[in-house]
Amino acid sequence: MGILEKIAEIEREISRTQKNKATEYHLGLLKAKLAKYRAQLLEPSKSSGAKGEGFDVMKSGDARVALIGFPSVGKSTFLSLMTSTESEAASYEFTTLTCIPGVIEYKGANIQLLDLPGIIEGAAQGKGRGRQVIAVARTADVVIMMLDATKGEVQRELLEKELESVGIRLNCPKPNIYFKPKKGGGLSYNSTVPLTHCSEKLVQLILHEYKIFNAEVLFREDSTPDEFIDVIVGNRVYICLDSRFHGTHSLQRIHW
Repeated sequence: MGILEKIAEIEREISRTQKNKATEYHLGLLKAKLAKYRAQLLEPSKSSGAKGEGFDVMKSGDARVALIGFPSVGKSTFLSLMTSTESEAASYEFTTLTCIPGVIEYKGANIQLLDLPGIIEGAAQGKGRGRQVIAVARTADVVIMMLDATKGEVQRELLEKELESVGIRLNCPKPNIYFKPKKGGGLSYNSTVPLTHCSEKLVQLILHEYKIFNAEVLFREDSTPDEFIDVIVGNRVYICLDSRFHGTHSLQRIHW
């Protein structure tokens, strides 16, 4: 069974498992396994060739902003309007095939704006050029999500799901959990607030899934098992999200 099949099987198991006190340890382990397999998808393949043309854009300026969206929602038009860079726009899908950078000059600051190819559902699993697009998005300081006004809510949920599945955390702070692996001494588990989502047993089970048997863990807030797993994995990216509808006359901010 390949990684994608393992991920699908775990997701099905999570969806059909009722969430209650009796199943919290089982769900915690499933989520830990799921995070491990998803992390493996992001690892570059040893058999892969050169990087995708146009995707290895050097980060420059004071901030990097990535335009994310499905095909033909106005990303290229937005880039051309906001910068001096011309990005090809047409009435057919997948006009943009590479990462096209532009620069916005605002009050002395240079903001790098990236027009990324449209992604499709399943991008996180490698469909289309999804992994390459998402890899660039992980390097951005801000993500602008471009949406079709006629199906914006559906597209927003799908895009957020794709980004979340590869460790991009939108509009949420990094969990306030102190975690440090040790060479010995077992698990040192403490909290400064009452915990309603994680117990010492659950924390220990999740750590064992990652082959960690000695560590210091201090919860400074009432975090969930998913947030604790994010801290263990350590490669999560926390990005500010700006969601926008693309209409005939204007772009309207709908979510920050």
